Amino acid sequence: MPSLGRLHLITDTRPGRDPLAVLRAALPVARAELVVQVRVDDAATDRQAYDLARRVLALCAPYGVPCLVNDRLHVALAVGAAGGHVGADDLPVGAARRVLGAAAVLGATAREPVTATEAVAAGASYLGVGPCHATTTKAGLPAPIGPAGVRAVAEAVAVPVIAIGGVTAASVPALRAAGAYGVAVVGALSGSTDPARATAELLGALTC
Repeated sequence: MPSLGRLHLITDTRPGRDPLAVLRAALPVARAELVVQVRVDDAATDRQAYDLARRVLALCAPYGVPCLVNDRLHVALAVGAAGGHVGADDLPVGAARRVLGAAAVLGATAREPVTATEAVAAGASYLGVGPCHATTTKAGLPAPIGPAGVRAVAEAVAVPVIAIGGVTAASVPALRAAGAYGVAVVGALSGSTDPARATAELLGALTC
């Protein structure tokens, strides 16, 4: 498995957002500390997901940054991504591991210790844990679990815990203190007028 960076950038394909421009700004700043997860709207076609993933992979390759694909594991395989990520309503972790193979990076979503330990036992390489804070990036999410919820999961597993949901540079220290290995962001970068500076601020909070 490739080494896992501490800052996970999830593509924001909502109207008015430019995920490739954000990625171009973040890559030279974050380099090896970056992981990029291609996530598209449920209404997007497989072809649209494939085209975006190919372009993301091409941007990431010169920096040695791993690219993962959310949910659509066949797209991850088709573009030669480093792996994928599955949520609660996607393929079960064990099935996803069989699809991707033993060497791939496989992330799984968890928000409490029991499901977290089950996901790791089934083959998850890391866990996306949250939402930590309130967020408008994705609809239909459960209530935020806060740093205390992150701590409960981090203490139950031995794989990296990536905190997600309403994460900002200001909230990173508390999440790191709770045991998060890193953080995943969408709006903190895609909604910034200066994504390069926002990336630097997030990295500074992650490494201090």
